Formats: sequence, structure tokens, C-alpha cells
Amino acid sequence: MGIFIIHTQDSMLLSKKAYESWKEVQDQYPDYMASLGPWSAEEVIDYLDDEYSDLSPKASIQVKSLIDGAQECLELVFQD
Repeated sequence: MGIFIIHTQDSMLLSKKAYESWKEVQDQYPDYMASLGPWSAEEVIDYLDDEYSDLSPKASIQVKSLIDGAQECLELVFQD
């Protein structure tokens, strides 16, 4: 399964939807800014751990929640 990291104007999302290209991601989110992926869960966790130390809960827990859950997309949660 490939995971996308999607940056919008107001949030950062993880998605396990099988997009064909970044243009397809852009079409789904009107406030789209950028996306990365598809990456493996390990790649996503490594990237998020390196770039976003203020995730809470930590990246591995949020990625696991996406993988194990029924939802196709989840918004990343950061410390206040």
C-alpha cells in the first residue's frame, strides 16, 4: 500500500487512496498545495519524524491508525 502526504492550505493529510498522479490529488482537494508519495509506511514515518517533531501522537501511531482503520484519509494531529 502506498501512502500519500497531502498538504492543503489548512491541514496536512495522510491518504491510502491509490492516486494515479498528483493532479488527481489536486482535483480532490480544492485547497491543495502539494503532495508526496506514494511512499511506504516506513518512508512516511521517517519523513514525518525528521520534518515534524511536533506531531502528537507521534508519526508511527498516526500512520498505523490510517493503515489499520477503515478511513481512506486522516488529518495529521500536531501539538498545540
